[in-house]
Parts: sequence; C-alpha cells; structure tokens
Amino acid sequence: MVVNWAQVLFNSVVTGSVYLLCAAGLSVTYGISGFPNFAHAEFITLGAFIGYFVAEQLGLGLPAALVVAFLVTGTVGFLCYRGIFQPLAKRGATIIHLMVASIALGFILRHSIGAIWSKSPYYFTITWPSYSLGSVTTSSLRVWLLLIAIALTVIMHLILVKTKIGKAIRATSSNPELALASGINTDRVIWITWFLGAGLAATAGVFRGAGTLVNSMIGWEIILPVFAVVILGGIGNYYGAIAAAFIIGLAENFGVVGLTAMGLSTEYRTAISFLILIVTLIVKPQGLAMLFRRA
Repeated sequence: MVVNWAQVLFNSVVTGSVYLLCAAGLSVTYGISGFPNFAHAEFITLGAFIGYFVAEQLGLGLPAALVVAFLVTGTVGFLCYRGIFQPLAKRGATIIHLMVASIALGFILRHSIGAIWSKSPYYFTITWPSYSLGSVTTSSLRVWLLLIAIALTVIMHLILVKTKIGKAIRATSSNPELALASGINTDRVIWITWFLGAGLAATAGVFRGAGTLVNSMIGWEIILPVFAVVILGGIGNYYGAIAAAFIIGLAENFGVVGLTAMGLSTEYRTAISFLILIVTLIVKPQGLAMLFRRA
C-alpha cells in the first residue's frame, strides 16, 4: 500500500482545525465554570442546523451562515448558563449536579432541534471546487475551514492577552475568589466566555455539516474526541487545547493508515482518541497545561 503522507498530514491539520474550534471554547468554559458541559455537543449541532438554514434555505452563502450561527448559538450558550447553570451554582450545586444538568440540557436541545428541523439528514448543495497542490488534494470548503480556524485562534489569543475582558477571563479561570476580590465582575466574565465558547462550537458545526451531513447527532458524534482534546491540553488551558487538537488530529489520521494496513475498519479511529484520553489521565492528568500559560 502506497501512502500519500503529504495528504495524510494535510487531513490531520483539517481534522485538528475542527477539533480546535470545538475544544477551544469547551476548554475555557470548563476551566472558568468548573464542570464539563456535555451540552456543548448540541451547540455544535445547533450551529450546523443554523448554518444549513442560512446558507441553503435562505441562500445567503457560507460567510453569512458562519456569522449568524456564531451569534445565535453564542446567545443560546449565554442563556443556558444564565438561566440554568448559574442559578444551580449559586444554590451550591456540585460538579456532579452541574454535569448531569448539562447532559439533561443536551437531550432537551437535541430533541428540540430534531422537532424543529426533523431528524432526517440534510445536505449542503453548495459546490466546493477542488484544488491540487502537488500531491495534496483539497477543496474550497477545507480552505475556508483552515482560514477561519487560524483567524479565530488569533482573535481569541488577542482577546485573552490584549483586552481587559481577556485578562479578566484568565484571572477568573485561575482564581475566581481572588478575581472577585479584585473587583472583577466574574458573572459577566463567565457570560462572555460561554457566548464565545458556544459561538466557536457553532462555527465547527457549520463546517462539519457542510463537509458531511447535518443531523441531530452531529455534535454528539464528535464530543468525546473533543473532550479528549480538552483533557490532553489541560482543562481551562486555551493554548494547550490548540496543541492537543492537532495532536489528536495527527493521531487519528495516522491511525487510519495503520487500520487500513491491517485490514480493519476506519470507524475504529475514534478509539484512538479514547486511548490517548486514558493514557493522559493515567500518566499526566494535568495534560499539556505545564507547558503553556493557563488561559
């Protein structure tokens, strides 16, 4: 079997970009809120459906779909925290209570989305021209994905290190009690973080839906590898999540080559993320956090 390693590397970057958009927001909201939000999967799903509605049913194209999906899903993320998780936290809910509440919220959102759009799959009909760069074949959709992932990564970095709200996010994530004592409005910081996190997830959902199909399970199908990225990168560590996303992307795509060589189904690629997750929890539970500044 002849392997086009350049294509494998490129596919790894594409996979890593999707995981990055999903995991960056989840990592920061996990770190700042103190619990894993499993409803993040439905933010991905909601973004995919809104993107489909705007791009296909309204005919406004991919750029408009990305903007609307980000804003609408970001608002839903803010409302979910403001209306559900914040009241629970203020009443002394533990991490288990909040996690179970997020699972319940995920079911509600998933079935609500299915009731609105039906559970039948939808497909983007936009034609994505293909390009060949040496031995690498790609499409305009993948180019869009890479450009948007780079742009949003840079924007998030600038927000975190150059703005007052970014510094407040980092302070609240590191030590919420000290941040509150320093005069930081931690509630507002968390609201903004949830808005940004859900918006990033929606962006990933649009690209994932445009590249495959859109259904009510599209977010759940990817959420466990995304959690593997978050844990490998270090919970609450934005820069660790960036590195971990591409590590998982590389591992999965190189794993596909290995599975194909052994005559096994490539559906087992998901198990690679779980294996990395288990090894990380056993060997280095803090993930890559020691290598990067906490953000």
